[in-house]
Amino acid sequence: MATARRGLRVVVIGGGVGGLCLAQGLRKAGVDVSVHERDDSIRGRNQGYRLHISQDGERALRECLPERVQTLLTATANSRYGFGMANYDEHLTPQWTPEMSDPRAGQADKVDAVDRVTLRKVLLAGLTDAVHFGKRYTHHEVQPDGTVAVQFADGSVDTGDVLVAADGANSGIRRARGGAEPRDLGVRTIFGRIPMTARLRAELPEILQDRFTWVIGSDEHKLGLMPMVFRTEPATASARLWPELAFEPCDDYFMSVFSMHRTATGMPDEQFLAMSGAALWEFAKARTTGWHPHLRAIMEFADVEETFPVAVRATAPIEPWEPGPVIPLGDAVHAMPPSGGVGANTALRDAATLTRELLAADRGEQPVALASERYQTEMLGYATDAVAMSLQVAKWSLKRIDFDESVLPARVAG
Repeated sequence: MATARRGLRVVVIGGGVGGLCLAQGLRKAGVDVSVHERDDSIRGRNQGYRLHISQDGERALRECLPERVQTLLTATANSRYGFGMANYDEHLTPQWTPEMSDPRAGQADKVDAVDRVTLRKVLLAGLTDAVHFGKRYTHHEVQPDGTVAVQFADGSVDTGDVLVAADGANSGIRRARGGAEPRDLGVRTIFGRIPMTARLRAELPEILQDRFTWVIGSDEHKLGLMPMVFRTEPATASARLWPELAFEPCDDYFMSVFSMHRTATGMPDEQFLAMSGAALWEFAKARTTGWHPHLRAIMEFADVEETFPVAVRATAPIEPWEPGPVIPLGDAVHAMPPSGGVGANTALRDAATLTRELLAADRGEQPVALASERYQTEMLGYATDAVAMSLQVAKWSLKRIDFDESVLPARVAG
């Protein structure tokens, strides 16, 4: 039964992948939306480099993005993914590898991996008037008429019919409502970026350049190598397809992920998490002195300034929020380890799902509270599966994580 509500206004806190995808979907349908990001620019905090885009993630992007933005997305996507995954020990002896298949492998316009910063620039296309940087959320208040007033540290206020918490694993909105924090899995990771120079390409066998590679050492240290080879270099693509965007040049690279249990770092967390990029690579090289020369060679090409440590966390079990005008999206409600490669895809799926429900509310077909409930019911199912899969991959590859599977629902535990 239709309600009287029309002309919805949506305020999004967080200008990451999920928040921007939601804004694109809403804006495409004519809904008034504003996005507030606490960082001063799109690069902001270190959040990793390359993102795997699953079939579900690509479907969500296609659903939310206008055609011109989709064209830019396709042009700047990875061109060489689709060869599956390889798994080795530290001597590059092949090991058992989980089977991974992707029906898009032969499609010329597939989007199955992207550069994170480039993706965020793509998602900003056409939204510059709606996205506000340097805006730190402090608190919000639901008004008697059901709207939400959002206060920022600079004293400004924005008001909407819906407040979307897309502000990440450290969500201030979640904390304001007393939600549980993500669990520390005891995994410590060094994210790095390794440019694919001509010399590095010449030194490495092709199989280390064209697919997602796990190296699982016998001492429980793990290295992931994920190639990012642009279909079209981003600056070239933007100059041809959307000149006013003026993307910066970005060369091909590997994203590297070097992981271990926190007890294997040999130092307190405070020390490890404060290490510089140069110190982190020296640490990684010291831990891999007996590894294959090809792997040692890759590390010598690392961009030390683009290296940072992370303590890996996960939300389990996922707890839905009370249906109403304050709605969670992405890591704010379901943080997960990067091991499964599905965190960003789950946020994108959130964006598409929530867009559909909010558009129904905007058309007067359902109240906002029902839109929130329907979205969260669907999200709880696929996000719980995604978190469980990510945890299982982490446990398989690292052998040791701090996680009690009894907190998972019976259908995904074990």
